[in-house]
Amino acid sequence: MNLRLSHLFVVAIFWLASTELICVRAAEFASGPITIVVPFAAGSGTDQTARVMAQAMTEEFGATFVIDNRGGANGILAAQYVAQAKPNGYTIFLTTNTTQVANQHLYKKLPYDPVKDFEPIGLIGRGSMFLVVSAASKIRTVQDLIKAAKEAPGKLNFGSGSSSSLVGSELFKQLAKIEVISVPYKSNPQAVNAVLGGQIDYMFLDSSTALPLIQGGRVHPVAVSAAKRSSAAPQVLTVAEAGLPGFEVTYWNAVYAPAGTPPNIVASLAKMISGAALSARMVRRQESLGSEALTSTPLELAEYQAKEVRLWGKIIRAAGIEPE
Repeated sequence: MNLRLSHLFVVAIFWLASTELICVRAAEFASGPITIVVPFAAGSGTDQTARVMAQAMTEEFGATFVIDNRGGANGILAAQYVAQAKPNGYTIFLTTNTTQVANQHLYKKLPYDPVKDFEPIGLIGRGSMFLVVSAASKIRTVQDLIKAAKEAPGKLNFGSGSSSSLVGSELFKQLAKIEVISVPYKSNPQAVNAVLGGQIDYMFLDSSTALPLIQGGRVHPVAVSAAKRSSAAPQVLTVAEAGLPGFEVTYWNAVYAPAGTPPNIVASLAKMISGAALSARMVRRQESLGSEALTSTPLELAEYQAKEVRLWGKIIRAAGIEPE
């Protein structure tokens, strides 16, 4: 090995060692609790994911986490809060494509910038939704729902407490060519209560919230929103299989920090998030819900978000949803 190559080898080894040391030290930046802000109410799918993630990170890294549910306005209140938080690593945002992708297409003006106001940390999972009705409903299939809607235009209604739920119902409405009424709710759990109480006829509900209700016989699963059936309920047809080819709506969870968070803290948080996302606890949870475990680097999350912005914009425009 000549002197130049030897020198480069030594520099490379030193760089790798120092990088690892920085990551180890960065993991110790938190001397107090880290607040995980969730943009939906307690009991929502995102809230459940946040609590399992927090427990996994505590077990894996010994850090302490506090869940702060800030539901309302389709996640806008929580996103704005995090965007304005101190960029010191003590406030992070466990959110969905609602706040980071869909809202910019659903609202004419947002009090936060989904890209400029946040530092991407990492993806943690992707899931599907179930189209559900009350167990007492006469609707049992996608064709039943379409027939009922066409026999009484403007009489049936659907609820939604997230952008994924809203877009799922609006895309269904467009592809089925039916006239139904949209009833917005602050969060999906409130919409679920309306389904159970008979105030609304149906909704698209995240799998983590829907499955216990399905298993308990409280709601009937009409179809699943993804391109493939859910492994947690393989007997339920996809919407596409049930008669609406081309239908597919999924959602994803990811973690962000306020813009300006130092790179070493972002790296530390990314290490914790990816480690917890692949932990046995999280993998079991994802599998039980028929969801897909995902991890990414901060850069990969930024690229994925940009791709999703283009995709959701296309879906929302095709569904004829006008920004508020």
